[in-house]
Amino acid sequence: MTSATAAASAATKSWPHDIYEVLKQFNVRQVPYVPDGGHAELISLIHADPQMRGISLTTEEEGIALLAGTALGGDRGVLLMQSSGVGNCINMLSLIKTCRIPFLTLVTMRGEYGEFNPWQVPMGSKVQACFELMDVQVLRARTPEEVRPTVAAGAAMALNGNTPTAVLLSQQLVGAKVFVK
Repeated sequence: MTSATAAASAATKSWPHDIYEVLKQFNVRQVPYVPDGGHAELISLIHADPQMRGISLTTEEEGIALLAGTALGGDRGVLLMQSSGVGNCINMLSLIKTCRIPFLTLVTMRGEYGEFNPWQVPMGSKVQACFELMDVQVLRARTPEEVRPTVAAGAAMALNGNTPTAVLLSQQLVGAKVFVK
């Protein structure tokens, strides 16, 4: 491994910690998620924290209902999902808008940079447009250096400003999956 590769690897591993620290800063207690390799390190950090509750879901739209209950109970939550799950949430996003529920989601992207699976491309290419059609503001982080300020800005908008916000974590950041035959 070259020193440049080692440095890139170390930087890549730090961005989930940056997200975790921002969630702690904003007193996030509930973190629903559908298991996802792009969020695996963050999910582990959440489960290791006794002040946070990681909640495994069967579908992403369950997370929207869970966040509504979290807000009504006086807690803060953030939904973790992969871009392919955004399509499952479209109808439930009307709950966020109609009831003015604080909403922040962190979305690991598929279907873009280096994607090998053509089934991921249609939803991946429309994630931002889907959120915008449902009046959810969209921010994007492409590099490890952009993660902390972008997630912090999204958390401020959603949790302090009650503006539904999605932070898209680019496939360039997460890494394109590779399957070998």
